[in-house]
Amino acid sequence: MTLKPALTDPSAADLGEEVAGLRREVARLNKHRFVRLHNSIVKLLWFNFLRGAAFGLGTVLGASVLLSALVWSVSQVEMLPVIGEWAAEIVRQMEAAAEQ
Repeated sequence: MTLKPALTDPSAADLGEEVAGLRREVARLNKHRFVRLHNSIVKLLWFNFLRGAAFGLGTVLGASVLLSALVWSVSQVEMLPVIGEWAAEIVRQMEAAAEQ
C-alpha cells in the first residue's frame, strides 16, 4: 500500500496574499541602502574608491608597525654578531634619517 501526500489546492485568495507579500518584500528591499548604492554608478565608484583607500591605508600602517617591531626586536639581539650588527646598522640609519 502506497501513501500519496495530499496535494493542497491553493485558492485565489491565498495566491493574492502571497503576491502582495512578495510585492511588499521587494519594495522593502529596493529601499535598502545596499541596493540604492548599486543603482548609481557614481555612488558605487565613490564607495569602492573609499573602500580601496581605507584598505591601502590599513595595509601600509599595519606593515609599518609590524616591520618596525621586527627591526626593533632584531636590534635587541646583540649576542648574534652578524644579525645584531646588521640590525644595529639599520637602527643607526633610521635614526640618522629621522634627524635630517
